[in-house]
Amino acid sequence: MDEFTIIIEEPSDEGVRIDKFLALNNPEKSRSYYQKAIDSGFILVNGKTVKSKYQTRLGDEIVVSVEPVKEIDIVPEDIPIEILYEDDDVIVVNKPKGMVVHPAPGHYSGTLVNALMFHCKDSLSGINGEIRPGIVHRIDMNTTGSLLVCKNDKAHNHIAAQIKEHSVNRIYKGIVIGNFKEEEGTVNAPIGRNPKDRKKMAVVSNGREAITHYQVVEQFKGYSYVQFKLETGRTHQIRVHMASIGHPLLGDDVYGKPVKNLDGQTLHAQTLGFIQPTTGQYIEAVAPLPVYFEELLKKYRKMTLE
Repeated sequence: MDEFTIIIEEPSDEGVRIDKFLALNNPEKSRSYYQKAIDSGFILVNGKTVKSKYQTRLGDEIVVSVEPVKEIDIVPEDIPIEILYEDDDVIVVNKPKGMVVHPAPGHYSGTLVNALMFHCKDSLSGINGEIRPGIVHRIDMNTTGSLLVCKNDKAHNHIAAQIKEHSVNRIYKGIVIGNFKEEEGTVNAPIGRNPKDRKKMAVVSNGREAITHYQVVEQFKGYSYVQFKLETGRTHQIRVHMASIGHPLLGDDVYGKPVKNLDGQTLHAQTLGFIQPTTGQYIEAVAPLPVYFEELLKKYRKMTLE
């Protein structure tokens, strides 16, 4: 991550929207790029995150973190993928643990996008650019389960609108540390970049609205099997919310503690329901729990009975 600092010293630079100011003074990136960077917490003003509508003031210290420019060639790869649903507009796949959704620094091959380019040929939407063809939402590398991909721009816009209005039905299953007194609950806490570590997310007062509903499915000695329903879809939302109430996901090496012989958090995107862009029908795809997850449940059930 490259980083540079700008100090507002000229009166003529005062009172300008920060996204506009950055685009005018650093035209190698677009205004929309800076808006996304601001929303993601990669731009700080006087050490704090701001909104895109923030107007510059004399003496402001603006710290901008940007991804270094790198030319890459994304190529199709014959990687097996499990298809849960497919038609002419969309495809829903069951993403395995450890697979990155789209190319990024350190992961330019072996991603879901590489596999989709081989399977779908030229039939992927181009709205999110050549690195993220078809990708309208994502799940973390070590989260398994249902992921919806769009084959054309019309479908992409239609699904993106559903995601924005929170009408996509997204249900996850996870194993968390600790037990609950109540069988269900809701975490309504804004999420944004962690001001102390911008590679992490955190519950912060100036973050974006984030709402997670949870229901306890089963409790073991020291662990709980929980179902989550997302009302919003912020980065690392379930992981951050559960950690914030003292129940980090089992194996989460970012917001909890790593577990030996377990790669990352035990979280599965089980159900994904949406309106088909052309027919208007409700489609629901369900990804079965992965083997490792089922084995953990068996292990904790046995421990609880002993």
